[in-house]
Amino acid sequence: MHGAAPRLATHAEQILGVPLPLRLRAWDGTEHGPPGTPVIVLRNRRALRRILFKPGELGLVRAWVSGDLTIEGDLYEALDLLAGVVWETERPPLGPLDAVRDPRVRAAALDVARLVGPFLPPPPPPEEAPARRRLGSRHSKGRDREAISHHYDVGNDFYERVLGPSMVYSCAYWCDGATLESAQRDKLDLICRKLGLAPGMRLLDVGCGWGSMALHAAREYGVQVVGVTLSREQAAYARGRAAEQGLADRVEIRVQDYRDVRDGPYDAISSIGMAEHVGAVRYLEYAEDLYALLKPGGRLLNHQIARRPQDDESAYHVDAFIDAYVFPDGELAPVGSTVTQLERAGFEVRDLEVLREHYGLTLRAWVHNLQDHWEECVRLAGAGRARVWLLYMAASALSFERNRIGVNQILAVRTPVEGHPGLPLRARTWTALSARSDTGGEGASASPDRADGASAGRREAGARHGESRGRAPGSGDDGTTPAPRSPESV
Repeated sequence: MHGAAPRLATHAEQILGVPLPLRLRAWDGTEHGPPGTPVIVLRNRRALRRILFKPGELGLVRAWVSGDLTIEGDLYEALDLLAGVVWETERPPLGPLDAVRDPRVRAAALDVARLVGPFLPPPPPPEEAPARRRLGSRHSKGRDREAISHHYDVGNDFYERVLGPSMVYSCAYWCDGATLESAQRDKLDLICRKLGLAPGMRLLDVGCGWGSMALHAAREYGVQVVGVTLSREQAAYARGRAAEQGLADRVEIRVQDYRDVRDGPYDAISSIGMAEHVGAVRYLEYAEDLYALLKPGGRLLNHQIARRPQDDESAYHVDAFIDAYVFPDGELAPVGSTVTQLERAGFEVRDLEVLREHYGLTLRAWVHNLQDHWEECVRLAGAGRARVWLLYMAASALSFERNRIGVNQILAVRTPVEGHPGLPLRARTWTALSARSDTGGEGASASPDRADGASAGRREAGARHGESRGRAPGSGDDGTTPAPRSPESV
Protein backbone atom coordinates (compact mmCIF):
# COMPACT_ATOMS: atom_id res chain seq x y z
CA MET A 1 0.00 0.00 0.00
CA HIS A 2 2.58 2.51 -1.20
CA GLY A 3 0.45 4.74 -3.42
CA ALA A 4 -1.38 7.77 -2.03
CA ALA A 5 -4.86 6.65 -3.15
CA PRO A 6 -4.87 3.22 -1.42
CA ARG A 7 -3.49 4.73 1.76
CA LEU A 8 -6.06 7.53 1.83
CA ALA A 9 -8.96 5.21 0.98
CA THR A 10 -7.98 2.77 3.71
CA HIS A 11 -7.73 5.51 6.32
CA ALA A 12 -11.05 7.01 5.23
CA GLU A 13 -12.77 3.65 5.57
CA GLN A 14 -11.27 3.10 9.01
CA ILE A 15 -12.51 6.45 10.23
CA LEU A 16 -15.93 6.29 8.55
CA GLY A 17 -16.57 2.68 9.46
CA VAL A 18 -17.93 1.92 5.97
CA PRO A 19 -16.33 1.22 2.60
CA LEU A 20 -15.62 4.29 0.49
CA PRO A 21 -18.56 4.42 -1.99
CA LEU A 22 -16.58 6.11 -4.81
CA ARG A 23 -13.29 5.50 -6.53
CA LEU A 24 -10.38 7.72 -5.50
CA ARG A 25 -7.51 8.96 -7.68
CA ALA A 26 -4.58 10.79 -6.10
CA TRP A 27 -2.07 13.25 -7.52
CA ASP A 28 0.48 10.47 -7.99
CA GLY A 29 -1.79 8.65 -10.45
CA THR A 30 -2.75 5.79 -8.12
CA GLU A 31 -6.41 4.76 -7.77
CA HIS A 32 -8.44 2.81 -5.26
CA GLY A 33 -12.11 2.00 -4.76
CA PRO A 34 -15.05 0.33 -6.46
CA PRO A 35 -14.84 0.31 -10.28
CA GLY A 36 -17.67 1.73 -12.36
CA THR A 37 -18.43 4.57 -9.95
CA PRO A 38 -17.65 8.29 -10.26
CA VAL A 39 -14.06 9.15 -9.39
CA ILE A 40 -12.96 11.73 -6.83
CA VAL A 41 -9.74 13.22 -8.13
CA LEU A 42 -7.32 14.84 -5.68
CA ARG A 43 -5.30 16.88 -8.14
CA ASN A 44 -2.59 17.88 -5.69
CA ARG A 45 -1.54 17.65 -2.05
CA ARG A 46 -3.25 20.97 -1.36
CA ALA A 47 -6.63 19.26 -1.77
CA LEU A 48 -5.70 16.87 1.01
CA ARG A 49 -4.48 19.72 3.20
CA ARG A 50 -7.82 21.49 2.82
CA ILE A 51 -9.68 18.36 3.92
CA LEU A 52 -7.26 17.58 6.73
CA PHE A 53 -7.36 21.05 8.27
CA LYS A 54 -11.17 21.34 7.90
CA PRO A 55 -12.57 17.79 8.13
CA GLY A 56 -16.07 17.21 6.85
CA GLU A 57 -18.18 19.13 4.38
CA LEU A 58 -16.41 22.50 4.40
CA GLY A 59 -12.99 21.01 3.68
CA LEU A 60 -14.35 19.07 0.71
CA VAL A 61 -16.14 22.17 -0.56
CA ARG A 62 -13.02 24.32 -0.32
CA ALA A 63 -11.07 21.74 -2.29
CA TRP A 64 -13.85 21.62 -4.91
CA VAL A 65 -14.27 25.39 -5.26
CA SER A 66 -10.52 25.94 -5.56
CA GLY A 67 -10.27 23.28 -8.26
CA ASP A 68 -7.92 21.13 -6.17
CA LEU A 69 -10.57 18.38 -6.16
CA THR A 70 -12.68 17.37 -9.14
CA ILE A 71 -15.17 14.61 -9.93
CA GLU A 72 -15.07 12.47 -13.05
CA GLY A 73 -18.35 10.86 -14.01
CA ASP A 74 -21.93 11.65 -13.06
CA LEU A 75 -21.97 14.50 -10.53
CA TYR A 76 -25.45 13.62 -9.25
CA GLU A 77 -24.43 10.01 -8.63
CA ALA A 78 -21.25 11.12 -6.87
CA LEU A 79 -23.13 13.49 -4.56
CA ASP A 80 -25.77 10.87 -3.84
CA LEU A 81 -23.09 8.36 -2.82
CA LEU A 82 -21.20 10.91 -0.74
CA ALA A 83 -24.34 12.06 1.05
CA GLY A 84 -24.48 8.94 3.18
CA VAL A 85 -20.97 9.40 4.56
CA VAL A 86 -20.68 13.21 4.65
CA TRP A 87 -23.98 15.10 4.65
CA GLU A 88 -26.42 12.59 6.11
CA THR A 89 -24.19 11.08 8.76
CA GLU A 90 -24.98 11.73 12.40
CA ARG A 91 -21.30 11.67 13.30
CA PRO A 92 -19.96 15.08 14.33
CA PRO A 93 -17.01 16.49 12.36
CA LEU A 94 -13.64 15.25 13.53
CA GLY A 95 -11.80 17.68 15.76
CA PRO A 96 -8.14 17.97 16.83
CA LEU A 97 -8.77 15.96 19.99
CA ASP A 98 -9.95 12.94 17.99
CA ALA A 99 -6.39 12.26 16.89
CA VAL A 100 -5.36 12.10 20.55
CA ARG A 101 -8.26 10.07 21.95
CA ASP A 102 -8.73 7.41 19.25
CA PRO A 103 -5.67 5.30 18.32
CA ARG A 104 -7.17 4.42 14.96
CA VAL A 105 -7.79 8.04 14.08
CA ARG A 106 -4.38 9.00 15.45
CA ALA A 107 -2.58 6.50 13.23
CA ALA A 108 -4.56 7.58 10.18
CA ALA A 109 -3.93 11.27 10.89
CA LEU A 110 -0.19 10.70 11.24
CA ASP A 111 0.03 8.86 7.92
CA VAL A 112 -2.09 11.50 6.18
CA ALA A 113 0.18 14.18 7.68
CA ARG A 114 3.16 12.43 6.14
CA LEU A 115 1.42 12.56 2.77
CA VAL A 116 0.55 16.23 3.18
CA GLY A 117 4.01 17.39 4.17
CA PRO A 118 5.01 20.24 6.50
CA PHE A 119 2.73 22.98 5.16
CA LEU A 120 0.36 25.46 6.76
CA PRO A 121 -3.38 25.20 5.99
CA PRO A 122 -4.30 26.89 2.69
CA PRO A 123 -6.44 30.03 2.92
CA PRO A 124 -10.12 29.59 1.98
CA PRO A 125 -11.04 30.32 -1.64
CA PRO A 126 -11.94 33.99 -2.25
CA GLU A 127 -15.54 32.98 -3.02
CA GLU A 128 -16.08 32.11 0.64
CA ALA A 129 -17.85 34.63 2.90
CA PRO A 130 -16.51 33.87 6.40
CA ALA A 131 -18.75 34.87 9.26
CA ARG A 132 -16.04 37.03 10.82
CA ARG A 133 -16.24 39.41 7.84
CA ARG A 134 -19.96 39.99 8.23
CA LEU A 135 -20.87 43.29 9.78
CA GLY A 136 -23.78 44.00 12.12
CA SER A 137 -26.11 41.69 13.98
CA ARG A 138 -27.69 38.76 12.17
CA HIS A 139 -30.51 39.90 9.84
CA SER A 140 -29.94 43.57 10.48
CA LYS A 141 -30.63 45.71 7.41
CA GLY A 142 -26.95 46.33 6.70
CA ARG A 143 -25.94 42.71 7.07
CA ASP A 144 -28.87 41.56 4.93
CA ARG A 145 -27.73 43.94 2.18
CA GLU A 146 -24.26 42.43 2.32
CA ALA A 147 -25.63 38.86 2.20
CA ILE A 148 -27.92 39.63 -0.76
CA SER A 149 -25.07 41.30 -2.63
CA HIS A 150 -22.82 38.27 -2.08
CA HIS A 151 -25.35 36.00 -3.75
CA TYR A 152 -27.03 38.10 -6.41
CA ASP A 153 -24.43 40.66 -7.47
CA VAL A 154 -22.42 38.01 -9.29
CA GLY A 155 -23.18 39.47 -12.70
CA ASN A 156 -26.42 39.58 -14.64
CA ASP A 157 -24.75 38.04 -17.68
CA PHE A 158 -23.82 35.00 -15.59
CA TYR A 159 -27.38 34.55 -14.38
CA GLU A 160 -28.71 34.92 -17.93
CA ARG A 161 -26.68 31.86 -18.96
CA VAL A 162 -27.88 29.80 -15.99
CA LEU A 163 -31.51 30.85 -15.62
CA GLY A 164 -32.32 31.38 -19.28
CA PRO A 165 -34.38 34.22 -20.80
CA SER A 166 -37.04 34.12 -18.06
CA MET A 167 -34.51 35.29 -15.43
CA VAL A 168 -36.63 33.65 -12.74
CA TYR A 169 -34.59 32.31 -9.83
CA SER A 170 -37.17 30.16 -8.08
CA CYS A 171 -39.00 26.88 -8.57
CA ALA A 172 -40.82 26.55 -11.90
CA TYR A 173 -44.22 24.87 -12.37
CA TRP A 174 -43.85 21.88 -14.68
CA CYS A 175 -46.36 20.03 -16.83
CA ASP A 176 -46.02 17.52 -19.66
CA GLY A 177 -44.10 18.91 -22.62
CA ALA A 178 -42.93 22.02 -20.76
CA THR A 179 -39.62 23.77 -21.23
CA LEU A 180 -37.88 25.75 -18.51
CA GLU A 181 -39.23 28.96 -20.02
CA SER A 182 -42.84 27.79 -20.23
CA ALA A 183 -42.66 26.25 -16.76
CA GLN A 184 -41.43 29.52 -15.28
CA ARG A 185 -44.12 31.43 -17.13
CA ASP A 186 -46.73 29.01 -15.79
CA LYS A 187 -45.41 29.56 -12.26
CA LEU A 188 -45.69 33.34 -12.54
CA ASP A 189 -49.18 33.03 -13.98
CA LEU A 190 -50.23 30.59 -11.27
CA ILE A 191 -49.19 33.13 -8.63
CA CYS A 192 -51.07 35.92 -10.38
CA ARG A 193 -54.23 33.81 -10.43
CA LYS A 194 -53.87 32.80 -6.80
CA LEU A 195 -53.57 36.48 -5.92
CA GLY A 196 -56.70 37.24 -7.97
CA LEU A 197 -54.98 40.05 -9.86
CA ALA A 198 -57.12 42.31 -12.05
CA PRO A 199 -56.59 45.64 -13.84
CA GLY A 200 -56.16 48.60 -11.54
CA MET A 201 -54.84 46.62 -8.56
CA ARG A 202 -51.57 47.42 -6.77
CA LEU A 203 -49.09 44.58 -6.29
CA LEU A 204 -46.00 44.63 -4.07
CA ASP A 205 -43.35 42.11 -5.16
CA VAL A 206 -41.00 41.57 -2.21
CA GLY A 207 -37.56 40.41 -3.30
CA CYS A 208 -38.40 41.11 -6.93
CA GLY A 209 -35.15 39.78 -8.38
CA TRP A 210 -34.69 40.68 -12.03
CA GLY A 211 -38.30 41.82 -12.33
CA SER A 212 -39.92 38.81 -14.00
CA MET A 213 -42.94 38.58 -11.67
CA ALA A 214 -43.49 42.35 -11.74
CA LEU A 215 -43.33 42.46 -15.53
CA HIS A 216 -45.62 39.47 -15.98
CA ALA A 217 -48.24 40.87 -13.59
CA ALA A 218 -48.19 44.31 -15.20
CA ARG A 219 -48.21 43.04 -18.78
CA GLU A 220 -50.71 40.18 -18.44
CA TYR A 221 -52.98 41.43 -15.64
CA GLY A 222 -52.86 45.21 -15.98
CA VAL A 223 -51.77 45.89 -12.40
CA GLN A 224 -49.48 48.57 -10.98
CA VAL A 225 -46.41 46.92 -9.45
CA VAL A 226 -43.78 48.00 -6.96
CA GLY A 227 -40.84 45.61 -6.78
CA VAL A 228 -38.22 45.84 -4.03
CA THR A 229 -34.78 44.25 -3.88
CA LEU A 230 -31.54 44.85 -2.00
CA SER A 231 -29.45 44.05 -5.08
CA ARG A 232 -28.49 47.08 -7.16
CA GLU A 233 -27.55 44.87 -10.10
CA GLN A 234 -30.95 43.21 -10.07
CA ALA A 235 -32.75 46.56 -9.79
CA ALA A 236 -30.88 48.07 -12.74
CA TYR A 237 -31.58 45.00 -14.86
CA ALA A 238 -35.29 44.95 -13.94
CA ARG A 239 -35.70 48.65 -14.74
CA GLY A 240 -34.08 48.12 -18.12
CA ARG A 241 -36.46 45.27 -18.91
CA ALA A 242 -39.47 47.38 -17.89
CA ALA A 243 -38.35 50.19 -20.19
CA GLU A 244 -37.71 47.82 -23.11
CA GLN A 245 -41.18 46.30 -22.75
CA GLY A 246 -42.95 49.66 -22.43
CA LEU A 247 -43.98 48.95 -18.84
CA ALA A 248 -42.01 51.64 -17.00
CA ASP A 249 -45.23 53.49 -16.24
CA ARG A 250 -46.68 50.41 -14.51
CA VAL A 251 -43.58 48.88 -12.88
CA GLU A 252 -41.50 50.65 -10.27
CA ILE A 253 -38.34 48.89 -9.06
CA ARG A 254 -36.73 50.08 -5.84
CA VAL A 255 -33.53 49.23 -4.02
CA GLN A 256 -35.29 49.02 -0.70
CA ASP A 257 -35.64 46.77 2.34
CA TYR A 258 -39.15 45.39 2.75
CA ARG A 259 -39.10 46.82 6.28
CA ASP A 260 -38.89 50.31 4.80
CA VAL A 261 -41.91 50.08 2.48
CA ARG A 262 -44.47 52.58 3.77
CA ASP A 263 -46.77 53.34 0.83
CA GLY A 264 -49.49 50.77 1.39
CA PRO A 265 -52.12 49.60 1.24
CA TYR A 266 -51.59 47.10 -1.56
CA ASP A 267 -54.21 44.76 -3.02
CA ALA A 268 -51.75 41.86 -3.16
CA ILE A 269 -48.18 40.93 -2.20
CA SER A 270 -45.96 38.28 -3.77
CA SER A 271 -42.89 37.02 -1.94
CA ILE A 272 -41.13 34.44 -4.10
CA GLY A 273 -37.97 32.82 -2.79
CA MET A 274 -37.29 35.77 -0.51
CA ALA A 275 -38.44 34.64 2.95
CA GLU A 276 -35.47 32.24 3.24
CA HIS A 277 -33.34 35.36 3.84
CA VAL A 278 -35.54 36.70 6.66
CA GLY A 279 -34.40 34.45 9.50
CA ALA A 280 -36.28 33.00 12.46
CA VAL A 281 -35.67 36.01 14.69
CA ARG A 282 -37.25 38.34 12.12
CA TYR A 283 -39.98 36.17 10.66
CA LEU A 284 -42.88 37.42 12.78
CA GLU A 285 -41.79 40.99 12.02
CA TYR A 286 -41.73 40.09 8.31
CA ALA A 287 -45.25 38.66 8.47
CA GLU A 288 -46.57 41.62 10.47
CA ASP A 289 -45.03 44.13 8.06
CA LEU A 290 -46.62 42.47 5.04
CA TYR A 291 -49.96 42.18 6.83
CA ALA A 292 -49.89 45.92 7.59
CA LEU A 293 -49.16 46.71 3.92
CA LEU A 294 -52.23 44.86 2.66
CA LYS A 295 -55.72 46.29 2.49
CA PRO A 296 -58.51 44.24 4.14
CA GLY A 297 -59.19 41.32 1.83
CA GLY A 298 -55.72 41.56 0.30
CA ARG A 299 -53.76 38.40 -0.44
CA LEU A 300 -50.18 37.30 0.18
CA LEU A 301 -48.53 34.56 -1.86
CA ASN A 302 -45.49 33.31 0.06
CA HIS A 303 -43.32 30.94 -2.03
CA GLN A 304 -40.65 29.50 0.29
CA ILE A 305 -38.24 26.58 0.71
CA ALA A 306 -38.86 24.51 3.84
CA ARG A 307 -36.80 22.01 5.79
CA ARG A 308 -37.90 19.00 7.78
CA PRO A 309 -38.66 19.71 11.47
CA GLN A 310 -36.19 18.55 14.10
CA ASP A 311 -36.88 16.97 17.48
CA ASP A 312 -34.78 19.73 19.00
CA GLU A 313 -35.34 22.88 16.97
CA SER A 314 -32.73 24.76 19.00
CA ALA A 315 -30.09 22.46 17.49
CA TYR A 316 -30.81 23.62 13.94
CA HIS A 317 -27.84 25.15 12.17
CA VAL A 318 -27.38 26.44 8.67
CA ASP A 319 -25.51 24.17 6.27
CA ALA A 320 -21.85 25.18 6.30
CA PHE A 321 -21.45 25.21 2.50
CA ILE A 322 -24.63 27.20 1.87
CA ASP A 323 -23.80 29.70 4.60
CA ALA A 324 -20.23 30.29 3.47
CA TYR A 325 -20.62 30.24 -0.30
CA VAL A 326 -24.25 30.62 -1.40
CA PHE A 327 -26.73 32.28 0.98
CA PRO A 328 -24.88 33.86 3.92
CA ASP A 329 -27.22 33.99 6.94
CA GLY A 330 -29.95 32.17 5.03
CA GLU A 331 -32.26 30.02 7.14
CA LEU A 332 -34.91 27.41 6.39
CA ALA A 333 -37.93 26.75 8.57
CA PRO A 334 -40.47 23.91 8.65
CA VAL A 335 -43.62 24.81 6.76
CA GLY A 336 -45.66 24.44 9.95
CA SER A 337 -43.58 27.13 11.64
CA THR A 338 -44.11 29.46 8.67
CA VAL A 339 -47.89 28.96 8.79
CA THR A 340 -47.88 29.59 12.53
CA GLN A 341 -46.00 32.87 12.17
CA LEU A 342 -48.29 34.06 9.39
CA GLU A 343 -51.30 33.29 11.54
CA ARG A 344 -49.76 35.04 14.54
CA ALA A 345 -49.40 38.15 12.37
CA GLY A 346 -53.14 38.07 11.64
CA PHE A 347 -53.28 36.26 8.30
CA GLU A 348 -55.78 33.56 7.47
CA VAL A 349 -53.96 30.80 5.59
CA ARG A 350 -56.28 29.64 2.81
CA ASP A 351 -54.17 27.32 0.68
CA LEU A 352 -50.84 25.48 0.70
CA GLU A 353 -49.44 23.81 -2.41
CA VAL A 354 -46.34 21.61 -2.30
CA LEU A 355 -43.99 21.98 -5.28
CA ARG A 356 -41.06 19.86 -4.04
CA GLU A 357 -40.65 17.71 -7.16
CA HIS A 358 -40.96 20.78 -9.36
CA TYR A 359 -37.85 22.29 -7.80
CA GLY A 360 -35.78 19.20 -8.53
CA LEU A 361 -36.72 19.53 -12.20
CA THR A 362 -35.93 23.25 -12.17
CA LEU A 363 -32.51 22.79 -10.63
CA ARG A 364 -31.57 20.08 -13.09
CA ALA A 365 -32.52 22.44 -15.91
CA TRP A 366 -30.30 25.16 -14.42
CA VAL A 367 -27.41 22.70 -14.05
CA HIS A 368 -27.87 21.75 -17.70
CA ASN A 369 -27.72 25.43 -18.69
CA LEU A 370 -24.59 26.00 -16.61
CA GLN A 371 -22.80 23.00 -18.08
CA ASP A 372 -23.87 23.96 -21.61
CA HIS A 373 -22.43 27.47 -21.12
CA TRP A 374 -19.54 26.49 -18.86
CA GLU A 375 -16.77 28.40 -20.60
CA GLU A 376 -18.86 31.56 -20.78
CA CYS A 377 -19.88 31.28 -17.13
CA VAL A 378 -16.26 30.83 -16.06
CA ARG A 379 -15.29 33.88 -18.08
CA LEU A 380 -18.13 35.96 -16.61
CA ALA A 381 -17.99 34.95 -12.94
CA GLY A 382 -14.73 33.06 -12.48
CA ALA A 383 -14.03 29.34 -12.23
CA GLY A 384 -14.53 29.24 -8.47
CA ARG A 385 -17.94 30.88 -8.61
CA ALA A 386 -19.06 28.61 -11.43
CA ARG A 387 -18.02 25.56 -9.39
CA VAL A 388 -19.95 26.93 -6.37
CA TRP A 389 -23.14 27.18 -8.39
CA LEU A 390 -22.67 23.79 -10.02
CA LEU A 391 -22.24 22.05 -6.67
CA TYR A 392 -25.00 24.03 -4.99
CA MET A 393 -27.61 23.40 -7.68
CA ALA A 394 -26.79 19.72 -8.23
CA ALA A 395 -26.78 18.96 -4.50
CA SER A 396 -30.00 20.95 -4.02
CA ALA A 397 -31.72 19.03 -6.81
CA LEU A 398 -30.99 15.78 -4.99
CA SER A 399 -32.17 17.25 -1.69
CA PHE A 400 -35.56 18.12 -3.18
CA GLU A 401 -35.85 14.80 -4.99
CA ARG A 402 -35.01 12.83 -1.82
CA ASN A 403 -37.47 14.85 0.33
CA ARG A 404 -34.75 16.32 2.49
CA ILE A 405 -36.14 19.79 1.80
CA GLY A 406 -39.30 21.05 0.12
CA VAL A 407 -40.86 24.19 -1.30
CA ASN A 408 -44.39 25.47 -0.76
CA GLN A 409 -46.72 28.18 -1.96
CA ILE A 410 -48.82 29.53 0.90
CA LEU A 411 -51.80 31.74 0.06
CA ALA A 412 -52.77 33.91 3.02
CA VAL A 413 -55.43 36.60 3.28
CA ARG A 414 -55.89 39.66 5.45
CA THR A 415 -59.48 38.62 6.04
CA PRO A 416 -61.81 41.56 6.82
CA VAL A 417 -63.47 41.76 10.21
CA GLU A 418 -66.80 40.59 8.76
CA GLY A 419 -65.07 37.31 7.89
CA HIS A 420 -65.41 37.10 4.08
CA PRO A 421 -61.95 36.52 2.50
CA GLY A 422 -63.01 37.31 -1.06
CA LEU A 423 -62.30 33.76 -2.21
CA PRO A 424 -64.75 31.33 -3.81
CA LEU A 425 -66.15 28.50 -1.74
CA ARG A 426 -64.29 26.01 -3.94
CA ALA A 427 -60.60 26.70 -3.64
CA ARG A 428 -57.98 26.27 -6.35
CA THR A 429 -60.06 27.39 -9.29
CA TRP A 430 -56.81 28.99 -10.47
CA THR A 431 -55.42 25.58 -11.50
CA ALA A 432 -58.04 25.23 -14.21
CA LEU A 433 -56.32 27.83 -16.37
CA SER A 434 -52.90 27.30 -17.90
CA ALA A 435 -50.40 29.72 -19.35
CA ARG A 436 -49.68 29.79 -23.07
CA SER A 437 -48.26 26.68 -24.63
CA ASP A 438 -44.84 26.75 -26.24
CA THR A 439 -46.43 26.21 -29.65
CA GLY A 440 -48.67 29.23 -29.28
CA GLY A 441 -51.83 27.11 -29.40
CA GLU A 442 -54.94 28.28 -27.61
CA GLY A 443 -56.97 26.24 -25.17
CA ALA A 444 -60.72 25.84 -25.36
CA SER A 445 -61.70 26.58 -21.77
CA ALA A 446 -61.50 29.53 -19.46
CA SER A 447 -61.23 29.81 -15.72
CA PRO A 448 -64.51 29.78 -13.80
CA ASP A 449 -65.62 33.19 -12.61
CA ARG A 450 -64.39 33.97 -9.14
CA ALA A 451 -66.67 35.17 -6.38
CA ASP A 452 -64.81 38.49 -6.37
CA GLY A 453 -65.05 38.97 -10.13
CA ALA A 454 -61.30 38.62 -10.68
CA SER A 455 -61.66 36.21 -13.62
CA ALA A 456 -63.87 38.55 -15.59
CA GLY A 457 -61.37 41.35 -15.09
CA ARG A 458 -58.52 39.06 -16.10
CA ARG A 459 -60.24 38.04 -19.34
CA GLU A 460 -60.86 41.67 -20.17
CA ALA A 461 -57.16 42.45 -19.60
CA GLY A 462 -56.14 39.43 -21.67
CA ALA A 463 -58.37 40.47 -24.53
CA ARG A 464 -56.61 43.82 -24.70
CA HIS A 465 -53.37 41.95 -25.28
CA GLY A 466 -54.85 39.59 -27.87
CA GLU A 467 -54.23 36.48 -25.77
CA SER A 468 -56.23 33.53 -24.53
CA ARG A 469 -55.19 30.73 -22.27
CA GLY A 470 -55.85 27.02 -22.36
CA ARG A 471 -56.30 24.27 -19.82
CA ALA A 472 -53.17 22.79 -18.31
CA PRO A 473 -52.65 19.15 -19.30
CA GLY A 474 -53.67 16.94 -16.42
CA SER A 475 -55.36 19.67 -14.38
CA GLY A 476 -58.99 20.27 -13.67
CA ASP A 477 -61.55 22.19 -11.72
CA ASP A 478 -61.10 19.87 -8.76
CA GLY A 479 -57.86 21.65 -7.91
CA THR A 480 -55.45 18.96 -9.03
CA THR A 481 -52.21 20.09 -10.59
CA PRO A 482 -50.22 18.72 -13.51
CA ALA A 483 -47.83 15.90 -12.70
CA PRO A 484 -44.20 16.92 -13.12
CA ARG A 485 -42.06 15.16 -15.65
CA SER A 486 -39.26 12.86 -14.65
CA PRO A 487 -35.80 14.42 -14.24
CA GLU A 488 -34.60 12.61 -17.35
CA SER A 489 -37.00 14.60 -19.54
CA VAL A 490 -35.76 18.05 -18.47
